[in-house]
Amino acid sequence: MEELTGAQMVMESLVREGTEHVFGLPGGANLPLYDAIPQYYPKVRHYLVKHEQCAAHAADAYARVSGKVGVCFATSGPGATNIVTGIANAWMDSVPLVCITGAVISALIGRDGFQEADITGITIPITKHNYLVLDVAEIPKVIREAFHIASTGRPGPVLVDIPRDVFQQKAEFVWPEKVELKGYRPRLYPDPAEVAKAVELIAEAKRPVILSGHGIIISQAYDEIRELAEKGNIPVITTLLGISGFPGTHPLYMGMPGMHGMYWNNIAIHESDLLIAAGMRFDDRITGRLKDFAPNAKIIHMEIDPAEIGKNVRPTATLQGDVRNSLRELNKHVQHVERPDWFARIEGLRRDHPSITVRETPEVLPQYVIDKLYEVTGGDCYVVTGVGQHQMWAAQFFWYDKPNSFVTSGGLGTMGFEVPAAMGVQAAKPGELVWSVCGDGGFQMTMQELATIAEYEWPIKFAIINNDSLGMVRQWQQLFYSNNIVATPMRNPDFVKLAEAFGILGLRATRREEVEPVIRQAMEHDGPVVCDFQVKGDENCYPMVPPGASLEETVDLPTYEDERVEVTA
Repeated sequence: MEELTGAQMVMESLVREGTEHVFGLPGGANLPLYDAIPQYYPKVRHYLVKHEQCAAHAADAYARVSGKVGVCFATSGPGATNIVTGIANAWMDSVPLVCITGAVISALIGRDGFQEADITGITIPITKHNYLVLDVAEIPKVIREAFHIASTGRPGPVLVDIPRDVFQQKAEFVWPEKVELKGYRPRLYPDPAEVAKAVELIAEAKRPVILSGHGIIISQAYDEIRELAEKGNIPVITTLLGISGFPGTHPLYMGMPGMHGMYWNNIAIHESDLLIAAGMRFDDRITGRLKDFAPNAKIIHMEIDPAEIGKNVRPTATLQGDVRNSLRELNKHVQHVERPDWFARIEGLRRDHPSITVRETPEVLPQYVIDKLYEVTGGDCYVVTGVGQHQMWAAQFFWYDKPNSFVTSGGLGTMGFEVPAAMGVQAAKPGELVWSVCGDGGFQMTMQELATIAEYEWPIKFAIINNDSLGMVRQWQQLFYSNNIVATPMRNPDFVKLAEAFGILGLRATRREEVEPVIRQAMEHDGPVVCDFQVKGDENCYPMVPPGASLEETVDLPTYEDERVEVTA
């Protein structure tokens, strides 16, 4: 067998796993790994980021839209700790990620050497598994296992930490064709008895609702969830991460529920007699006050992770397994049922509480920008967001028919995700249009990656929803902290000049009539574009479930006669 260095073993293993793109940043501890990269180009393309957190976010987003495991590199100490936020983000959103970090030489481990950090200890709570490799011969086996663990069952991040001297040592490269891990046997198919129970519950239901989550996208169960909805004649509500798992213009689609979901969805959930939860985990952003969540509903829970079953709500029927397999079994037996009273009730709620309307104002409304973005693109693009008001408006006012075309940070709620994640999406989909809808606050957390975007000539279009404020936090201060506006107003840079400093086209819209031309000009430009949309600064995001409230207590759109809308939990 051929002898390779540890660094070469890592790269050879990545090639065998089908890795084509890696995001990272070199340092002293992982420099031997970077020394090996040119030998494997162009099979593996490395992208130099400007901050390790962005390497993890870019690899995360790449994984979401490519269907492959995302890979990122970081050095020891601060390099490794900088990727922790990205690892936690992937952990919360069930994204397959393999992070390969360099460690100080083996003899210095535990001696507080320069740039040492116990990254395996630090990441125990936010990885499916992690490794510290001290034997160079173990590298192929470890990388093989890391990819298997990251991509099977409920996907998630795995970290592999390799000391610098182990990267430099040599051994025979032995590639394990099979992975055998004791105690790791993800269940993929549901119990037939539970399927039969679920079929009976659906047949008996008068007011059913499908709650479609991120699991639909992960398992690519687009056809199966649509078949269930159409065969059973059941309205579909998608979680935030479930958006783009069901066609946005389908007549059975109702939008998003929860804290900033459509009013009609929250009331429909509250009044339902059956919730069919497919690949979602009953997050608190969805349920509101848990003890009052769907008080009259029986629950069918389709979920691959046994730890999520019964954690927040008690299901009546449990279909543990891959959600695509569960849906296929369910769809064999589901019958069409007419539900005129239920659909009439939902239609009445939508008519009386429109929830998502773009009113006429002299200022540029953020909702208007998203609405125009949808109109001009026709929905034929990938939308990436950060976290905050802009994220909610992108979820509310854009209708996603293209499968898996909405990429956002859900469980961790990571501001700054919008810039590096757009890089990962564009790397995965080089011929597709990528729009990154940004908050002005989040954009500034990772805007250094404009240099990376310019370097690799990614034609990403950025729509900065610029309200000179940390908008979501300001909204909470206004509504729940007696309008005590502290540390949320911001003095922003000139985003157009900033873009130009990176060699990127910058555009600005300050009036309604400028919004559409700016969007069209950005799309006509071959390269990356930063669009500064200066919107109404004190616009609030509605509907809203106040903290501690139930879905039944959703606050609908205010009248806007008084901008200070008082809400009490």
